[in-house]
Amino acid sequence: MSENQELKRHCLLVPVKGVLLTEHIANNYKAVSAFCPDPSDLLIATYPKAGTTWVQEIVDLLLHNGDSETCKRAPIPIRIPFLENTARLGIPSSLDLLKAMDPPRVIKTHLPFHLIPKGFWENKCKVIYVARNAKDNLVSYFYFHKMNLTHPEPGPWEGFIQKFMNGQVPWGSWYDHVKGYWEEREKRNILYLFYEDMKENPRREVERIMRYLDLSLSDDVISRIVELTSFEIMKENPTTNYTFMSKPVFDHSLSTFMRKGEVGDWKNYFTPEQATEFDEDYEKKMKHVNIPFRTQL
Repeated sequence: MSENQELKRHCLLVPVKGVLLTEHIANNYKAVSAFCPDPSDLLIATYPKAGTTWVQEIVDLLLHNGDSETCKRAPIPIRIPFLENTARLGIPSSLDLLKAMDPPRVIKTHLPFHLIPKGFWENKCKVIYVARNAKDNLVSYFYFHKMNLTHPEPGPWEGFIQKFMNGQVPWGSWYDHVKGYWEEREKRNILYLFYEDMKENPRREVERIMRYLDLSLSDDVISRIVELTSFEIMKENPTTNYTFMSKPVFDHSLSTFMRKGEVGDWKNYFTPEQATEFDEDYEKKMKHVNIPFRTQL
């Protein structure tokens, strides 16, 4: 590992209103919380590695009538700015990007519900939330930590499970994250999607998103969007696979950004003892909500 990478691995996690954020995002949170969206703006919110890029690309294609060339106009974080991201390592500040864009804009965030700028709710912006079952989300986040050199070193797998269960990872507790948006979904008109539903029947979920956006596209365009947003196509698309982000940000030799995109992959990593401990902890943390997660199809 180079000196530059070593420096990046000394990333600090700083608590903001009870949620751990990477230091550069925590230091920028005051400016982010003051952001005032236009009522026409759309927010795509997720816990990290829950299908964010997938839904971003679906939305961009829906808004551009399935025109794949238009949707390759720029890498996805330029087309759809990452709200809390700061200017660093050659990447523009998302707040600056948003200032230069005319509404309606599509914006991405990993912030939990209570850290979302209040303007999104005051202006009744549409919000799409994507949730992925905890075990698969954990595996994907572990590998993302390996390759994302701006995140703390994940350490061994068995230790990372504990960090995830305790919310000691960037953007905090998965449990609080998925529950926060679930409990507010009807009051705030949040379209709450499940990664597993998208894998099971992508066309059905693309049509759900289309209707939520008050769009009406032809069957042929819908079919094209489903094809263009398949895991295989997106993994080869240089505007969505994050190969445009190289060292010292992402080290693709450690893990690819788009790794497997499967449901049930957790079975290849959890030992029976780890699965039992995780399930018991999950039951305690999720006992007061009935979110219909599936860990296999």
